[in-house]
Amino acid sequence: MSPTAQTLLVDGHVVELRPGDTILNAANRADVSIPTLCHDPRLKPVGACRTCLIEVEGARRLLPACATPATEGMKVNTESERVDRHRKTLLALYLTDHDGTQEHGQGGAPNQLVSMAREVGAPTDWGQLPSKRRGSVKDDNPYILFDPDQCIACARCTRYCDEVESVNAITLAGRGSETTISTADGISLLDSTCEMCGGCIDTCPTGAMTERKAAEVQAPPESDLTKVRSTCNFCGVGCQLDLNVDPAANDGRGRVVKVTSPPVGTTSNDGNLCVKGRFAYEFINHEDRLTTPLIRDADGVLQPASWEAALAATSQGLAGVMERHGKNALAFISSSRCTVEENYLVQKLARQGYGTNNVHQCSAT
Repeated sequence: MSPTAQTLLVDGHVVELRPGDTILNAANRADVSIPTLCHDPRLKPVGACRTCLIEVEGARRLLPACATPATEGMKVNTESERVDRHRKTLLALYLTDHDGTQEHGQGGAPNQLVSMAREVGAPTDWGQLPSKRRGSVKDDNPYILFDPDQCIACARCTRYCDEVESVNAITLAGRGSETTISTADGISLLDSTCEMCGGCIDTCPTGAMTERKAAEVQAPPESDLTKVRSTCNFCGVGCQLDLNVDPAANDGRGRVVKVTSPPVGTTSNDGNLCVKGRFAYEFINHEDRLTTPLIRDADGVLQPASWEAALAATSQGLAGVMERHGKNALAFISSSRCTVEENYLVQKLARQGYGTNNVHQCSAT
């Protein structure tokens, strides 16, 4: 730490300030956990949910950590009797019109409100009011499902749609306890400016926005699924995604029941995916999909083979063409759906392995 660096104290931890820091940013770097519901690092802080209120020495009231700028010499206390009392009261109020037994949304996403209330020991006996929020009855889109009973009107989904995607397909509608997520005039997302990216699903903290397909097949909770990191194969950008596999499906062979994006800030796509990356995964289980290599027998009929046999046959076939007609009789074609690394290997195979410059990639056309 530089001798001239500006610092603040977070629960006794000295944290060096960075330009634009909020108290939440500084606390995160000190590995101090402050609960939030409306916060997403990709979005401008709004301090709407009030779960991140903390004590700052000299301040009369509790301050929202997500929206309060961190300043030199500030002394922050994230754990105290006052803060604890506030969190328990606030989360208990949230639960009065939210089903506290629903630990997951219909698509299996974890409900952060319920888990947070359980973690802080919020009262659960304050009574229950029927939710007045409503969803659109006209929305027949095949990808995104909205469950108004799970919504807490944190506006993360509408802010994501505005600030990240810049399409403004959804908005907060209604007043007071009837405030809900809707489109203009309640039209279907298919008729709106929505790009079906599913970013609203990714940012929703309670599972109110969820994958319609996962809900229809009653996908298990995400905690029971196996996440497999992969690269999206629909273009050459290389977005990272997590295949959520139900290991018990398909008689124990497993089945991808939905796709989620990695945590914000961990990969190049920063938690964002397009409609194809998030929802176009059913080809994995299509009955026409090849799951094993095929080699033609002496009669020209395709027969299943091992990968070793298939690669050997491919190598022999290419070598045979080169021997009979020369290296320039070979040509290699790659795809923009492959990663940069895979395309590099294709041209290296052509040039170094077979000595030909006849190599092409579809994005060059």
